Amino acid sequence: MKSLAALAVGVALIISSASADDSHQIKTGGANVSLNSASGIPNLPGKSLKTVLVKYEPGASSPPHTHAKSAFILAYVLEGEVTIAINGQPARNYRRGEFWTENPGDHHQVSANASKTNPAQILAIFVVDTADTELTIFAR
Repeated sequence: MKSLAALAVGVALIISSASADDSHQIKTGGANVSLNSASGIPNLPGKSLKTVLVKYEPGASSPPHTHAKSAFILAYVLEGEVTIAINGQPARNYRRGEFWTENPGDHHQVSANASKTNPAQILAIFVVDTADTELTIFAR
């Protein structure tokens, strides 16, 4: 698990200076979601590595959602603290430097900034089918 955390930190450092493309931004409540980078994986034809930056305003949350059916995700907290609940499990708080993973088909029921006064940010690293362009599907 330490190697996954090291990978997340490395990817975060590489893309932290990159600016997000405004055409790939979603604002949902007090959460800003932006596609930060996307590239094919040379030794895995048909697969891509895509990174998404989620910035939560104080007290903000995202609606319940799932992700592309092919998506494996490693989510890393860059700033603050977030409350996460997946697949009916109890909600858990993750602080800066902590991470969790999501498997294809997981249902993300709670995704929120745990603080009412401080912002929070997460970096979501997706390994996904290249053809999957809709990474997050919000409950309707």
